[in-house]
Amino acid sequence: MTNKFFLITILALTLIIFLNSCRTESPVLKSIDPRIGVMGEFITLTGSGFGGSRDDSSYVMIAGIPPTNSSYHLWQDNLIIVRVPELGESGLVYVHTRGKKSNGLLFTNSASVPRPVDGEVFGLEPRIISVNPQSGTPGSIITITGNNFGVSRENTLQAVSGVFFSWDFDSPSFNQFNISDPEFIEVSEMELGYEFWSSREIRVRLPDGAVSGSLEVRTPHGRSRPVYFDVSGRPGTKVLKDKRIYTISYSVDIRINEATRPNTLYLWIPRPINSPSQRNTRLISRNNEPFLENHRGVSLFKLESLLTGSNHSINNSFRVEVYAVETNLNPQFIRQETSPLSVMYTQNTALIPSETREIRTTVNSIIGREQNPYVKTKAIYDWIITNIQIIDTQPSLTDLGEVLDQKQADSYTAVLLFTAMTRAAGVPCLPIAGVLIDQMGHTIRHYWAEFWIDSFGWVPVDPVMGTGALAGFIQQLNTAGFDWLGDIEQPEIDTANYYFGNIDNQRIAFSRGDLQLSQMENRGRIVSHNRSYSLQNIWEEAAGGLESYTSLWGDIIISGLYH
Repeated sequence: MTNKFFLITILALTLIIFLNSCRTESPVLKSIDPRIGVMGEFITLTGSGFGGSRDDSSYVMIAGIPPTNSSYHLWQDNLIIVRVPELGESGLVYVHTRGKKSNGLLFTNSASVPRPVDGEVFGLEPRIISVNPQSGTPGSIITITGNNFGVSRENTLQAVSGVFFSWDFDSPSFNQFNISDPEFIEVSEMELGYEFWSSREIRVRLPDGAVSGSLEVRTPHGRSRPVYFDVSGRPGTKVLKDKRIYTISYSVDIRINEATRPNTLYLWIPRPINSPSQRNTRLISRNNEPFLENHRGVSLFKLESLLTGSNHSINNSFRVEVYAVETNLNPQFIRQETSPLSVMYTQNTALIPSETREIRTTVNSIIGREQNPYVKTKAIYDWIITNIQIIDTQPSLTDLGEVLDQKQADSYTAVLLFTAMTRAAGVPCLPIAGVLIDQMGHTIRHYWAEFWIDSFGWVPVDPVMGTGALAGFIQQLNTAGFDWLGDIEQPEIDTANYYFGNIDNQRIAFSRGDLQLSQMENRGRIVSHNRSYSLQNIWEEAAGGLESYTSLWGDIIISGLYH
């Protein structure tokens, strides 16, 4: 009895210590002096909650780079004096202490401040002279002037130039022996990001996912010296966290039943996409080289002169990083504007019929006279998870009008319905296709969505997970990080609220939006696959004497998972 009482007491004390640590207030960074300085010199940080002295869990990050232990001159609860790393650049400064992270303030490397260039410029690498404006929000137009940008993004070296902004994520841990270079995100074609490009001027839209820090132009001749750009004025916050690294493999097997030469079979095989929350997609291996690589997110393979009775297989393996996303918006600061992006992603299409009478009537009854895009979208989301029954098996219903009438949908039709209704309400929205991953590494096809808020960016939504329909995946989300509690009651997540504005890292996306591909030959016979892990109109195309064949598209297999 005594031993049992002792164990209960120890467990209770451990829980109290854990809960108290959760209540520890984050450090607050109030000022940096100087704000524009020279690498290798001291800066002074003022604020509160730094701790009376520095220990192994206390450190400063400057533009993603930590100063060495010998760089700290003074550490007090409200004052830090530290030397800026010699190899640092412009970027956000954070104070980390007791597992908490402060707000970020901007420090600018004086060497990267744009200055007029006197005299002749030598060299072929791009050079930035000015950026106007020097701060902005996602979707805003930025004009970059300079030289050596190239007459267009495409050039004779068959490479593509681009504009890149700083990107960052919230990491709960830090390893002083594993220092990586700052990460960047390119201006997005999905957001109509490149408006104009010439040898001396570029106009781009600030991409979703960009953070305050370096801006640079990259061409086949090199990278420009980075200049500082401030991302501010957004009506809320977006945090990328909890990185997971997946290695995946998948294959296509082909059996030729009847063929005469000449003949051709084209296979449009999806790749994991790159986005602000799914990054650094890298090919690990494949057994065939594609005819076109990464064309709009799809690799095109071309099989020629196929013989009757022959078998062919294409195997792919990729590594991809996936982050959970958490957003927090203040609706009263949201404004909706008409832009090319809003026109594109409120369109009525065959896949997303947003202008049908049934959908418009339903949407009007839900939103009434509401004008705020965030509030309208939340009302549509709440209506769907309350009124539409999500079933695991694929129903025979494909028409969204019938889905509304019978109030039943699977993951595929539920997300298309949400997207169509959101577009009907005048809010840009796109569907995302991919796979969900359970605790055992098994995958199922899944669909979710993102809607656009001006000056903020894309906001994730998963109405299927919001209903609690996929309990196995939600249970994994609930228990993450709490396994040590044993039999103590574990916290539950309000899935309905969580999956509006937030998304987990248990998924891999293969397409964003309705991907319309063009067939390769006028007389080619195309094959589509509905409800697959990519929303694309063409998967296979047979031409010439290829009369009959069978194809087997394998499931996505998780071959590795790393935190």
